[in-house]
Amino acid sequence: MVEYDIVYSARRTLSLCIKDGKLVVRAPYGATREKIDEALASHEKWIVENLERQNNKRERFERLTDADIEQLKSVARDILPKKVAYFAERMGIKYGRITVTSAKTRFGSCSSDGDLSFSYRLMTYPNEAIDYVVVHELAHIKEMNHSPRFYAIIEQQLPDYKERKKLLKY
Repeated sequence: MVEYDIVYSARRTLSLCIKDGKLVVRAPYGATREKIDEALASHEKWIVENLERQNNKRERFERLTDADIEQLKSVARDILPKKVAYFAERMGIKYGRITVTSAKTRFGSCSSDGDLSFSYRLMTYPNEAIDYVVVHELAHIKEMNHSPRFYAIIEQQLPDYKERKKLLKY
């Protein structure tokens, strides 16, 4: 089994997450090592797949030079405003500023004022995935949550959004 860190807290259940390429187990006070090892064994496939996925993602970005990053930011500044304008018009949505960031954990975000931010890292993904993130963030202007109504807005524009979303996993 893989190495892991344990974080004990006043919780009722055990949870697993991958953070910075390492498995983190969040456990209730009093959880035994046997109970934790049991949980890890039953989730071994998930652990291996997600550790591999995160390591692949990290390797993808560790190889980028400063010049590569500036090139991706430039491409993002050119492409994203056009995509946002296109989908916003189709969706009947008004938005604020668009910024390109170096965010590592999010591809995009939407402020309560309708300002949109996108990570330059999004430019390393297929066009279908980029469109999904743009529509996702625009949908937040109408629904600032991830409710069924929110996903219905996305589905109106991108009926295949679930497949597009999967493209962001690797």
